[in-house]
Amino acid sequence: MLTRIKAAKCIGIDAVEVVVEVDIGPGIGIHLVGLADVAVKESLLRIITSLMSMDFKVPGKKIVINLAPADLRKSGSGYDLPIAVGMLVASGQLEPCALEDFLIMGELALDGSVRGVNGALPYASMARDLGLKAVILPLDSALEAIELSGIEVYGVKDLKEVLSILSCPSCRQDYLAARRSSEVAQTEAQVLSQIPDFKDIIGQQAAKRGLEIAAAGGHNVMMIGAPGSGKSSLAKALAGILPPMSEQEALLTSKVYSVYGAGGSRQRGLIRVRPFRAPHHTASLTSMIGGGSADNIVPGEVSLSCNGVLFLDEFAELPRNVTEALRGPMEDRKVVISRLKNSVEFPSSFMLVAASNPCPCGYWGEGDRCRCAPSRRESYLMRLSGPILDRIDVQLWLHPVSVSELSVFRRAESSAEVSRRVAAARRIQQLRFLSEDISTNAQMSNTLIEKYCPLSPECRSALNSLVEKASLSMRSYFRIIKLARTIADLQQAAQGGDAPQSKPIEKGHILEAAGLRMLDKIV
Repeated sequence: MLTRIKAAKCIGIDAVEVVVEVDIGPGIGIHLVGLADVAVKESLLRIITSLMSMDFKVPGKKIVINLAPADLRKSGSGYDLPIAVGMLVASGQLEPCALEDFLIMGELALDGSVRGVNGALPYASMARDLGLKAVILPLDSALEAIELSGIEVYGVKDLKEVLSILSCPSCRQDYLAARRSSEVAQTEAQVLSQIPDFKDIIGQQAAKRGLEIAAAGGHNVMMIGAPGSGKSSLAKALAGILPPMSEQEALLTSKVYSVYGAGGSRQRGLIRVRPFRAPHHTASLTSMIGGGSADNIVPGEVSLSCNGVLFLDEFAELPRNVTEALRGPMEDRKVVISRLKNSVEFPSSFMLVAASNPCPCGYWGEGDRCRCAPSRRESYLMRLSGPILDRIDVQLWLHPVSVSELSVFRRAESSAEVSRRVAAARRIQQLRFLSEDISTNAQMSNTLIEKYCPLSPECRSALNSLVEKASLSMRSYFRIIKLARTIADLQQAAQGGDAPQSKPIEKGHILEAAGLRMLDKIV
């Protein structure tokens, strides 16, 4: 008897259909075909042991298992469950009801229990797009997909529960993943409570203003300053003023983490808090960009920070090949990882926040504290790649907070107050770009800049003069305009303006935007 079970395979953050075909006929032996890797081939022993431990019979006949399409390499242990179900149906030990409506994935343990698999959200999304009615997944994996509409998501703990769902339609409601667990693995309140508040950071008003502008337009940030000037605290506080993610952003980010795998308890539903990633400066190129074997390519930090913040402390200490590899993802907002017979694309739309000391000792520009020779300072700053700085709109130089500021505590704006202005500025941009495939000013191309950022003769003359005096590149020229557009949006938001007609860019906006790129003259 030939049986077909629908399964899936992840390629990037999307899934493609895999059909598990099981046929039992005259002969003897178990044969697995369909370009399976070692993990899939090892599944046969796990499946047989699991079936026997749950008092099912393994037919003493010829069992042929085919994973179609045969030219697509299959990897991982998620095919255990569909293969086991296929063997039970093909051998007549299970009479399923509407088996063609289900997609099944999961790893079997030797006692028949089911372990989690990566990629649950892409699997459920693909099943919905194919018109399937339901997906059966391990319970902890199924939690990732409970907010997905248009498909029923069942979470199971062992093989017997899978069989109950397939053979007893009246019992299915008891196994819906949303009903089976009310525990939240990671709540939004828990994450937000760990983010520093702007009001608790003393001084650095200019830096806070720069970060507010960056958050409002989705711009990249570079902070240079002496040790103890607050670079790391400000970077962490930036996550607290970013607006909530949209449904589309939450789904995209959740897919990246679903494919990557949480390693422990999994997220319940979509990820709603923007990710904040802070890898160590010794991170390798592969961990930063992503990589792996041709069969198992996983996302790197640039993708795990998608729709959030990628904080790179000690930026000048990063290996040169790592910093240069950031140029493509920063510009294209995606990263393509190529292997000999495979190519995978991951999203990488992140805000880069880089921090660095100005010299090896860290105190250049702070009176006479620096003991570095001029050649060492120059060599250190040369590690800050010019092409990378060209792609960073907001460049801040921080000085340590003075004793007088420490002794006189002044109440600063809270992150909640700043966040309201940032959210209002983002709404203005969403209205502006309704007909475009972008949502923030930082994503504008040169063509869109000409369309949405008209400059008066006074503004253009001031900008041309600044670019000539500072010897800035053409990329810097257009990025100043984008930054000025964001500053104008923030001013409109602060004044309560939410009209589709944007506030015109003024000379003051151009001057403030150019003042945030003065590191270009030093490096």
